[in-house]
Formats: sequence, structure tokens, C-alpha cells
Amino acid sequence: MEKKIRTAYLSMGGNIGDREENLRSAVRFIRDHEGIESIRTSSLYETEPVGYDDQPYFLNICAEVRTTLTPYELLDLAHETENLLGRKRGIRFGPRTVDVDILLYEDFTSDDKVLTVPHPRMYERAFVLVPLKELTDIDVPVPEDKSVVLKGPFEV
Repeated sequence: MEKKIRTAYLSMGGNIGDREENLRSAVRFIRDHEGIESIRTSSLYETEPVGYDDQPYFLNICAEVRTTLTPYELLDLAHETENLLGRKRGIRFGPRTVDVDILLYEDFTSDDKVLTVPHPRMYERAFVLVPLKELTDIDVPVPEDKSVVLKGPFEV
């Protein structure tokens, strides 16, 4: 039996090491997974840190993923991607090589301890909404509390 292809949106960002190459590696790793049919990315943005300001600026993108993975399988792939690229969890909202978050997954919603979709803070974050609006027609206001600067196209 063939699995149904669903559309999900991911946010990716990082501020340690070669930030752009870390994002490229994350996209390639996700793209090459057998449960991913296609991936389309936004432009690349440089953003001020949120929540913990004493750290380097981030590079951020969003990705539209067409997948046969369930939301929880996609979460596992996100965590596997972070681990592969050396993500260390320490300071909340602190520096990281890469962070991969599920923002939206079609009409799926969840508010459990493992996975919250839609992402609980996405509507508060310009660094998520600006690139997300490149990929979808989501009609929500973008907060203006932190800078989000277009760096240019994102090539994998």
C-alpha cells in the first residue's frame, strides 16, 4: 500500500561554525531520506538571536517538504539531522550548529510533550515567518522586534 504524500514546513537555523554549509548539509540529509519526496527552500536570512542575546547572529531558512513520513517520523528525522551536524543542547535558545523545527504539517495539530504543531512560538518570530511567507500563503503579521536581513538565494 502506497503512503500518502503530505506537505510540511520546517524552520532551520544555526550560528556556530560554517553556518551556511551546516544548513546545506541539513537540507541534503533531509532531502536524501527515503521518506522525503521533495524539498524546496526559502532564501537565506541573517537574524539577531532571540531569547539569549550574547551569541553570534543566525542564518535561517524555511523548507517545504513533501513527505510520506508521519509527523513523529519527521520529528525523528529533524533530531537525527541535528545530531549528525553536532547540535549540543545547553543554554536554552543558545548557540547551535543547526536547529530543525517542524512548523506546520498539513492539518495535523498536536500539543503533547513530544511534538507541538503548529510550532508554539512561530507566530512570534520574524526569523520564521519571513522565510515561511516565501513558501506558503500564510497570512499572519510579522513581528518587528528583531532584524531579519535577506542574505540572498539559498543554493544546496
